[in-house]
Amino acid sequence: MGGTLEFGLNDEPVDDRTHVVAPCGEVDVVTAPQLGRRLLGLADEGKTRVVVDLSQVTFMDSTGIGVLLNALKHMRLRKGALVLVCPTERILRPFQITGLVDHLRIFGSREQALGGLSGVFA
Repeated sequence: MGGTLEFGLNDEPVDDRTHVVAPCGEVDVVTAPQLGRRLLGLADEGKTRVVVDLSQVTFMDSTGIGVLLNALKHMRLRKGALVLVCPTERILRPFQITGLVDHLRIFGSREQALGGLSGVFA
């Protein structure tokens, strides 16, 4: 898997409450903690609307899914929202298999995800 060599994290503020985080490469046991720290940090910084764009993710294991669920819980405790962008079947499939599609807000594009956050309180 070699996550350390094949992982990047793009950060894009949208406004004072909204932020996009776009991991690139493999999100696995090695790299998922970095993603988790950033997502929790955004909540601590006062961001209440976060989009995690998984468009450039090539692989995600259960550790990555756990990090996303923990960040979602953290955001909800702060009356915030976290949504995902899963534009391909390959990235969406783990969420379908685990039944998480019923518990997460998942969109096909970044634009749809940002639009889906427009009605979110906070």
